Amino acid sequence: MKLSVWTYEGPPHVGAIRVATGMEKVHLVLHAPQGDTYADLLFTMIERRNHRPPVTYTTFQARDLGSDTASLFKKACIEAYERFKPELLLVGASCTAELIQDDPGGLAETLGLPVPVVALELPSYQRKENFGADETFFQIVKTLSRPLERTSEITCNLIGPTALGFRHRDDVLEMTKLLNSMGITVNVCAPYGATPKDIELISQAHFNVLMYPETGEMACRYLERTYSQPFTKTVPIGVGAISDFVKEVSEIVEINTSDANTYSQLPWYSASVDSTYLTSKRVFIFGDGTHAMTAARIARDEIGFEVVGLGCFNREMARPMRKFAATFGLDALVSDDYLEVEKHIQAIAPELILGTQMERHIGKRLGIPCAVISAPVHVQDFPARYSPQMGPEGANVIFDTWVHPLVMGLEEHLLTMFREDFEFHDEAGPSHHAAHSPEKKNQPQVDEADEVSSENKIIWLTDAEKELKKIPFFVRGKARKNTEKYAENNGFSEISIETLYEAKAHYAR
Repeated sequence: MKLSVWTYEGPPHVGAIRVATGMEKVHLVLHAPQGDTYADLLFTMIERRNHRPPVTYTTFQARDLGSDTASLFKKACIEAYERFKPELLLVGASCTAELIQDDPGGLAETLGLPVPVVALELPSYQRKENFGADETFFQIVKTLSRPLERTSEITCNLIGPTALGFRHRDDVLEMTKLLNSMGITVNVCAPYGATPKDIELISQAHFNVLMYPETGEMACRYLERTYSQPFTKTVPIGVGAISDFVKEVSEIVEINTSDANTYSQLPWYSASVDSTYLTSKRVFIFGDGTHAMTAARIARDEIGFEVVGLGCFNREMARPMRKFAATFGLDALVSDDYLEVEKHIQAIAPELILGTQMERHIGKRLGIPCAVISAPVHVQDFPARYSPQMGPEGANVIFDTWVHPLVMGLEEHLLTMFREDFEFHDEAGPSHHAAHSPEKKNQPQVDEADEVSSENKIIWLTDAEKELKKIPFFVRGKARKNTEKYAENNGFSEISIETLYEAKAHYAR
């Protein structure tokens, strides 16, 4: 057994809550003990939703286990229906309640409720959050969809966006704009924003756009198999992928897509003189499979980064991720252990991390800039502004998001380089306030020579420490580590400027 402080995915019932919360007129009754209701915080605090998720919990306690917990569940179902009057009721169990085997689906069927009831089988100890969302939406589509004639105009369904998804709200708007520019109307967007009645109409579209395979692929495969609705395989994140997506759609519905609005600033920015310093920057990419793979393509082909590490945390995407990583000459890192991810980052010492909020914390600790490209995310990754990842505007957002950590880091490096200059040192006031420079404060002097490596007790002399700080921040950690290793291997107890440059020459060979 291993105790983890962070986790990339929650249990599968959190995925079910994401689907229920994303939809309208749907309610989920979750058989769960007191304490498993923490999911509310994910939506009200992180996603900034102005209402709590449509979930009723049985919240049984330890003393209830000796009595009839099944009756508690049935009572919760009846009260939830009478209070919320949903058009669809989902029932399931949390990971803890699964152990008592009360069979929520069977219990709900005996109640004779006047709305469809979908029983969710979510194996909490084998699968995780994304699977829970995928399975829940699949069961909803399987229960409610029915065969219909195709619409007279060309339409499609947007499949996969959920509540608590990384930029899903804005991706839906951006994809709708892109498809409209191609002369295609969105029939249904689901689960996000859909009602049960919308799901009944899902089969009348000509094809499906699979936006997020992690949360919509099972439903798309079912619709293709049952109603002969093809679905797109290209996720349009990045300029190249947008072009491929437009071509794929044109082949599916046999239309001329020359008027599609695919213009983005990203190619111009990444080819401009101001961006040439980005070329060959070493980058490590990690997240859910879809966002990590699309990010790797953008990083290599559209910005000119060197991808030195690539991986995902969701094992359902392990096979396509390994196959994709091989095209970069890499072995994919497939792991949901953030400590293993951190160890990998330390080993390859990238100059930029593209990852989740986990990697943002790791990067902060290691002194490596990080841009977030995938869930799990924090509140700051749900901006109030329009900030998609997909489509032309998504490409612009991505460029800005990825480049800013490097730009700010470069500014930090320059300020560090010139910190002893009369204009830039800490006690210098603004140049236009020369007469009002801050007074010098009497602070205890700290001799930088006192800084000692915690690993091998090697002392850095003051001059060497100052010289080290002239090295760009994104490789400074690696330079320090290599120099200390060189000193240790050669029996040095102190590192001087000469040692620093000898180590540099040694590792340059």
